[in-house]
This record gives sequence, C-alpha cells and structure tokens, in this order.
Amino acid sequence: MPGQYLNIPIRSDRLSQTVFVKSRVFLRRSRFQSIEIFDTEAYGKVLTLDGHIQLTELDEHAYHEALVQVPLLSIAEPKAALVVGGGDGGAIRELCKHANLAHIDMVEIDAAVIEACSTLLPGVSDGAFEDKRVKVHVADAFAFVKKTDGPYDLIVVDSTDTYENEKGALSEQLFTSEFFADCRRLLAPGGFLVTQADNPVFCPYSMAAILSLLKGCFPRTGRYHAVIPSFGGFSGFVWAGNGAVLRAKWSEIDATGVSLSYLNEATYNFALAPLPF
Repeated sequence: MPGQYLNIPIRSDRLSQTVFVKSRVFLRRSRFQSIEIFDTEAYGKVLTLDGHIQLTELDEHAYHEALVQVPLLSIAEPKAALVVGGGDGGAIRELCKHANLAHIDMVEIDAAVIEACSTLLPGVSDGAFEDKRVKVHVADAFAFVKKTDGPYDLIVVDSTDTYENEKGALSEQLFTSEFFADCRRLLAPGGFLVTQADNPVFCPYSMAAILSLLKGCFPRTGRYHAVIPSFGGFSGFVWAGNGAVLRAKWSEIDATGVSLSYLNEATYNFALAPLPF
C-alpha cells in the first residue's frame, strides 16, 4: 500500500478518484464494517468505511460546518442537540462551539470508529469527546430515538450513505419514514433535523428520495449544498422542521464567537442558491 495509488469510488463503479497513498495507518474490521485510515499526498489523512471516503483532513471542516452550522445558526437559543452517527467527532466539535448548548447526545453504533478517530484523527473532534456537555451512546440510533424523550433543538444525521447497488447498508434503517417520524417527536418547536444527502450533482436522486421521505413527516423541508472536493466536488444536505426555516442569507445570521473556517457570506449564500449544474 505505501507509495501506491488507491482507487476510491465516489458513486459506485460509475465515478471514482485515484489518490496517491503514502501509507495505510489503520485497518480494522469491526462488527459492522471495515475501517481504514490512509495518509495521502492530496488530502492528508483519509478515513474510509467499507472503501468509501467519510472524511479527509483537507476538507472535513467544510463538510462538518455546513452540516451543523447552517441549521444551528438559524436557531435563536438552542439548548440541546442530538448527533446520529458522527463517530469521527466532527459534528460534536461544531456543536461544542456554541456555549449556549447545554446538552449534546451522540449515538454511534460502532465504537471502533470513535476509538480509531480519537486516536489517529484527534484534530477532527478537537477535544469535543472530553466536553462535559457531550454524552456518547454506543447504540443503534433506530432504537435510540424510540426510547429517548428529547426535546432537541437540532438533530444531526451524520450517517454513512446508502448505495443503490449495495444491500443491507449499515444506515439503511435511518433513511425511513419510521425513523424520521421518531425524530420529529423529539424535535423542539423551532428546531431542525438535518441530514447529509450524498452528492447532488452525480446522484441527485439520493437527495430527492430523502426530501420525499421528510416531506411525509415534516411540514417544512429544504435542501442546500457545500463544496467538498473529496466527495466529488459537492455534498448535499436536507433539512426539516415543524415550522421554522433556514435564514435566507448570511446577513440575517449572528455568528459572533463561533470559529468558522469554511462558512462565510459567500459560501453560506452559495449553499442556499440553486446548483449551477
């Protein structure tokens, strides 16, 4: 593996990228999936699950800021949040930037992902796992949302993608009407649920399917996107709420005291604009 090229799918066998790998620094087969971390020339360290890129050191901040901060900055006084998945710690890192959040639950099915990322990609969580407001639950999120009371001002679904040619995906149960209906029960008035929704350029049907599911459960829904080079250029996101909507432009947002690397006036306004493809 050292000094070799790694071919990583962006969308099944229809589109992939080739990355030069300096070394493979981690390999483990957990109960649920194959976890690998590579050190690469272009992206720095790369986390893959079952051969699919989950994050890279180069651009994970763009993904996590878009996923969490776009909806969170539209909530006036958030007090509690739930992260579904997100074992790398990037989503809870973004939540921890907000001092007014008093409680953050994270439910991740695979403890091996948390362990690997905490040890070998500590910059992604940046100390968030040690934050006293964060409670980590190693559990199945599908069952977790049925027994949890909430309420949560923000529910972040940071799970793996489901691929049209792969059956029995780990996150398959999370993209169902039953799961989203349970999430709606947990959502505080004025809050949002947000989920990653794959690449909107090369597989817009994934986002369309998620939007359709959420429209069946929530009165308000919408979509946005961010520039993520390692995901094939873009990552899509879908939000839902019981009445609230995202702030339409950056000038309506107060991000004072929130450290941001990717999000600014240009990238926020672009996120909510129609894609040019």
